Amino acid sequence: MPAMLMYPHIDPVALQIGPLAVHWYGLTYLAAFGLFLFLGTRRLHHPPFRFMTGERAWSRKDVEDILFLGVLGVVVGGRIGYCLFYKPGYYLSHPLEIFAVWQGGMSFHGGLLGVIGSMLWFAHSRRRSWLEVADFVAPCVPTGLAAGRIGNFINGELWGRAASADLPWAMVFPQSGSMIPRHPSQIYQVLMEGLLLFIILWLYARKEHKPGQVAAVFLLGYGVFRFTAEYFREPDDFLGILSLGMSMGQWLCIPMIVGGIVMWWLCGKRAAYDVPRSAA
Repeated sequence: MPAMLMYPHIDPVALQIGPLAVHWYGLTYLAAFGLFLFLGTRRLHHPPFRFMTGERAWSRKDVEDILFLGVLGVVVGGRIGYCLFYKPGYYLSHPLEIFAVWQGGMSFHGGLLGVIGSMLWFAHSRRRSWLEVADFVAPCVPTGLAAGRIGNFINGELWGRAASADLPWAMVFPQSGSMIPRHPSQIYQVLMEGLLLFIILWLYARKEHKPGQVAAVFLLGYGVFRFTAEYFREPDDFLGILSLGMSMGQWLCIPMIVGGIVMWWLCGKRAAYDVPRSAA
């Protein structure tokens, strides 16, 4: 039998100063926010945003405000989404534990809904089109998702399904309760939902499209990549595989895929961004 990789047992605490412990997972969140701020500042130079003037002009302060609201949306939406999508019966019986975020339990799809709510609030407060805001934000998100999945790997959580021992990168996660080789699905998600989706979106968004089409590509791209990654990721033990042999994550991705396709098609029928033709 070929030698198998072992999970390296990374200490989740990056820095300990007396009673103060700084965890790697928290640092990956900080990295995600920093990357969003950096990419959002670069996004100001992409069409159509660099051509917008007057009250429609975008600024670094807009990026900072979106980041702040987005963080709130991720935390609130992610927690509520986890409670509703994954353990509704339990949290209905223990409602106060909804607020016990330190116990873990966050849902990407719930976080996405929270971010959508944050963007709606931002768009309303700044008198902007929600599609315009969504198009601005979408390419800046995947690197943050990649950072989060790196945090999952460091924590040794969300490991993959059983893999052939002949797979060169198959890895044993002892914390899974077994010594069988598994897919390092966290890394798959870093590469697909993070880096590959970022490259696709960043290149696509550098050219001008109809309002909403960049955001639609994000929905479609993430939905497809996450749906694919779920085939290699161990489903939650309290849910297992659901109907049609799919996991909860896959079922939640289907509306994203369908919605992204429909949104891209419908947005293609809209008028282009209203920017000065001489500048564009």
